[in-house]
This record gives sequence, structure tokens and C-alpha cells, in this order.
Amino acid sequence: MHFSRYAVYVTLPQGPLSDFGAAWLGWNAATGERPDAPVVHGLPLPAHEITATPRKYGLHGTIKPPFRLVGGMDFDALHDGFARFCATQAPVTLDGLALTRLGRFLALTPVGETGALATLAARTVEALDPFRAPLTEAELDKRRKSGLNNRQEALLTRWGYPYVMDQFRFHITLSGKLDRDTAEQVRSALLPHIEPHLPSPFTVEALTLCGEDSTGYFHELHRYALSG
Repeated sequence: MHFSRYAVYVTLPQGPLSDFGAAWLGWNAATGERPDAPVVHGLPLPAHEITATPRKYGLHGTIKPPFRLVGGMDFDALHDGFARFCATQAPVTLDGLALTRLGRFLALTPVGETGALATLAARTVEALDPFRAPLTEAELDKRRKSGLNNRQEALLTRWGYPYVMDQFRFHITLSGKLDRDTAEQVRSALLPHIEPHLPSPFTVEALTLCGEDSTGYFHELHRYALSG
């Protein structure tokens, strides 16, 4: 299978939370399957509509955003470089995860101090940057349409994405954009299904290299333990 872009994500180990999340989104990036949506009572919209935007990425938290390989680099070089990097990094433990509303979408977000995870993300972005092809003008313009501040513009220019380094906020997206009332209704409906499975603490023990196929869906390619 050919992949047009690659990304580094935090993915969840196999278990009730990852199974529910894959079914909720309608895409299992680990298996390449499209599971049926779970029965969730009280939703103001069909689950398929709520999850249309994040579906193709699978259940994940972004560490290094999607990028194309620069000329002269291939997947084997990326694979080897990423494996070596993960072998130098230690696991990160957070207090837990919570189901929250972030602006106009719902996500699982960290509980407590996140400095160690932000440091890991920054190191990942920097370490893999030699593999990243520069953004095209069209890609830059698309990013700028969201309205960036000066710092985010500088990060976009340097690292190809505006929400890295000090602008990084870890989250595992569960919906597309929703208005406030709709988001609260969805959160209330989801909470009984998700809350019993939320980890506390939550340890990031591995990072996952993912690839985007020709239809725009991401697949888990390799999951590397943080063994440093």
C-alpha cells in the first residue's frame, strides 16, 4: 500500500477504550476495519455525522502532524530514524484522561501536569523534521485561513504546523466542530460509555508511526516502545 503522508501519533493499546473509540469514529486504524457505530442513546445527531471529520485519522493524539517525505528520503529511512529516536525516549505518565469540550469539538484530554508530554512531542517534531518536505504555498494558505497569531505563524513557517512546541495541546479527538449546546449533549450521551474505561493514570509507553492511504485514511504502521 502506498502512503502519501506520515504522522506520529499516540494510539491506545487494545482494550475497551480503544475498541469503543474505533467503533465510535467508524475507523480502526490498527486493523483497517470500519466497525459499526455503537448504540449511544441521547445523541442529537447520528454518530456518523458527528465523527465525519476525525474519522479518517482513527483514534489518536497527534505528536508530529502529517507530513510528506522530502526528496531523497524513503519509508525505510523514516522507519529506522523513528525507531532509533524512540529507543532514546522514556515513557511519560499522566494523571489520567478526561472527556472534555475543547472549543467546538469533543476530545479526551490529559488530567494534571503535561510538561513531560509536551517535551516529548517537541523532541519528536524536531528529530523527524529532516524527513519532512516543506509545505507548498497552497498548504500554507490553507493553514493560515484558521487565523494564526504571530507565534503560530512562526511555528508554521519553521516546523510546518502552527500548533507545536509551546502551542502544543495534547488531545484525542472524538468529534468534528459542533455548536456549544450540541457538543454538551454529545458529551453527556458519551460519558457513560467512555468514563468507566478512562485510564488513571495514563502512561504513554509508545509512539505510533502512521501512514495516509490514497483515500485519505490513516493506518497504524509501527508502534515503537519508548525504551530510553
